[in-house]
Amino acid sequence: MTPHLLVDATRPHVQVPVHAVKDGRIVLNVAERAVAGLQMSNDVIRFSARFGGVSHSVSVPVSAVLAIYARETGQGMALPEDSLADAADETDVVMETDADEVSHAPLSIVPDEGAPDDGDDNPPTPTPRRSGHLRIVK
Repeated sequence: MTPHLLVDATRPHVQVPVHAVKDGRIVLNVAERAVAGLQMSNDVIRFSARFGGVSHSVSVPVSAVLAIYARETGQGMALPEDSLADAADETDVVMETDADEVSHAPLSIVPDEGAPDDGDDNPPTPTPRRSGHLRIVK
């Protein structure tokens, strides 16, 4: 299975290539063959990956992860909103930089101004792309 993360790219401290963001969200393939230098902690997920053939450093606070799922089946789990709110209620989050410096960064809650509430507590699971993007050139 190929693990993918659905990330809210509008959250503070999310560092992803802007050109890959759609509707304020980005889907990240975190399979071992797709990333380099994967570091996962309780606070942040960091790795290097290629977007459009160009290598980019990616840093995602765990509080910005909306869902994790398998590309092949679409099965996975959406993280509950209360855990996102609990993480955002903290006044400071300690972020480590590449130079082993520690900085404190305030977090804030961003209201969701999406679709009106239809009473469905379970957000839809993102559907994975099925078609390949490579073609044979002779």
